[in-house]
Amino acid sequence: MVNLKPELIGQMERVLTSLEQLLPRPVPRIDWGTCYAANLRRHSFTGTLEPIPAVSATTLDELLGIDEQKRLVENNTRQFLAGLPANNVLLWGTRGTGKSSLVRAILNAYAARGLRVIQVDKNDLVHLPDIFAAVAAQPYRFILLCDDLSFEPGELGYKMLKSALDGSVYAAPDNVLIYVTSNRRHLLPEYPTDNLGAKMVNNEIHHGEGIEEKISLSDRFGLWVPFHAFSQEHYLRVVRQCIETLGRRQGAIIPWTEELSLEAIAWSHDKSKRCGRTALQFASHWVGQTLLGD
Repeated sequence: MVNLKPELIGQMERVLTSLEQLLPRPVPRIDWGTCYAANLRRHSFTGTLEPIPAVSATTLDELLGIDEQKRLVENNTRQFLAGLPANNVLLWGTRGTGKSSLVRAILNAYAARGLRVIQVDKNDLVHLPDIFAAVAAQPYRFILLCDDLSFEPGELGYKMLKSALDGSVYAAPDNVLIYVTSNRRHLLPEYPTDNLGAKMVNNEIHHGEGIEEKISLSDRFGLWVPFHAFSQEHYLRVVRQCIETLGRRQGAIIPWTEELSLEAIAWSHDKSKRCGRTALQFASHWVGQTLLGD
């Protein structure tokens, strides 16, 4: 038996303690039969899929003014669930217009039919091959969601996502599709100088290398779904629905008045944005203030 000096034992204990802090804590294997959504949680050198205990109860019927967007994404998801050909999806456009809410509503509508969602931050896209390996044999269909995604030139996740979409060695298995939401159509910042390399060839515009590289990632999504800012009329319809919904949850009926309408418009001017998020924020303020006053 080796006799170790007390100071050496103390050093070894400190090293083991330090290593223990770097290692991920044990996480039970996810039961996808009861877990509908998970998040990749990064810890030191690795990532672990952890269940999301509660998903927003958003339904497709609650999402107003994006009927065409709902139709496109829902039909694509139904094809996917049926084992038919389906596309990876880029949902892009103005912030707060329902991109993320639509994916959550799709999950709520089709979870009972085997749909599951795994949310991945852009900094964790390097772990895509590990995620694919973890779910490839599962009898469920997974949407891998990258929410509010945008890249700066040179980021590691950019090339990994590009490879996964391109069907290379890192391609997603048959039971995984990639859905991305972004404020940027091409996921990368665009500058006026990007167009300097464009030229005319046989009366057609050919982009320079800079633009071609930026387009190359978004072009790998088979389905582009645009979202735009609301008209004032549509914004007020969404506000009214949000107020009715929030009031009903509190057991109250809040009347729609001209004053309320004007206040909602003023709120959108302060926010400089007419969208679903602004409508919900105003409705929360108005319902809260009204019921608190009662």
